[in-house]
Amino acid sequence: MSIVDGDTIRVDGERIRLRSEGGPIDAPELRKAKCPLELFRAEAARDRLKALMAPNDFSIDRHGADRYGRTVAVIYAEGRDVGAILVREGHAKPWPTLRRADRPTWCSYDY
Repeated sequence: MSIVDGDTIRVDGERIRLRSEGGPIDAPELRKAKCPLELFRAEAARDRLKALMAPNDFSIDRHGADRYGRTVAVIYAEGRDVGAILVREGHAKPWPTLRRADRPTWCSYDY
């Protein structure tokens, strides 16, 4: 298992996009950050996801695939919904519509 960014992992070659039990989530972009603040937040989200997954005791509840072919899934680490933890701690935001126009912003200090 490896961490790609704050909302994507790779397991046995399969790219998995995280969601929470509550719905789709979005984390800041590492590779296409729109500002230094987004990059900072993306690194923090990646590091937090890495820490949550460190015990390597996780399960995958698959929910189909996204438009890029990645598996979309709720990941449970030690029985806890990882996506929900990331949202609760501010490392990710809910993105219920999945419409690009509604994508959360990461370049402002108020969220």
